[in-house]
Amino acid sequence: MSKNNVPYRSPWRRYREDASPRRRGEQSFQVVVEQTDLWITAREDLSSQALDLVHGLRGTLKAYIALHPSFAASLAPVAVSPEAPPLIRSMALAGEACGVGPMAAVAGAIAQGVAEGLAQCSPDVLVENGGDVHMISTTDRVAALLADPASTAGLGLKLAAEDFPLSLCASSGRIGHSLSLGRGDLVVVRSKSAAVADAAATALGNLLQSKKDLERVAARARELNDKGVDGVFAQMDGRIAVWGKMELQVLQV
Repeated sequence: MSKNNVPYRSPWRRYREDASPRRRGEQSFQVVVEQTDLWITAREDLSSQALDLVHGLRGTLKAYIALHPSFAASLAPVAVSPEAPPLIRSMALAGEACGVGPMAAVAGAIAQGVAEGLAQCSPDVLVENGGDVHMISTTDRVAALLADPASTAGLGLKLAAEDFPLSLCASSGRIGHSLSLGRGDLVVVRSKSAAVADAAATALGNLLQSKKDLERVAARARELNDKGVDGVFAQMDGRIAVWGKMELQVLQV
């Protein structure tokens, strides 16, 4: 949130400057196709391969929406045929599990699709799509929790090598262009499925209207455990709630 209480919507993603590779043999690169803006870390520059994957995933989504407009417009779960493309089914199932529309899962689903495609070329692949991340890693990692994109992160999540692949997806009522009905600073959800993490982050973020809702968010995340939600971090007005596999670490500033 900016100082004048106006939602932060700058296209400049400052946090990416702090996420440059710190391991020898890794490099980061950006891939942008229309609304999809990815920051990818891998063992080598796989921009060309990533671009092909993004075009394929976006093409699948656009074609499906052209035939089924309600898939894009609905804020409630939408049923799809078992014969629908895997991307569409993953988004629909995630929306159904979390009680939100399928497009609430789109950024996470694309991040995972790109990461899994690039994993054929690199054993370590981290794909961030506007705050939604799918990670495939052979080593331990620390993911920063950034509630204010104009500053630096003070807290992070410790992630062990044996836990990968996994996803961390974020929702905020104060940052970015994605639709949120909540007012919280930050909700981050952990799951093996990026579509589930993304949909759950939206659903839980919608619940966060005041500091009193933090415990409610944690309780609801616990109820979603059997749907694939492994943990949640929620922050609002200087207070936090944490549940599940979310080992916090203080970051050096």
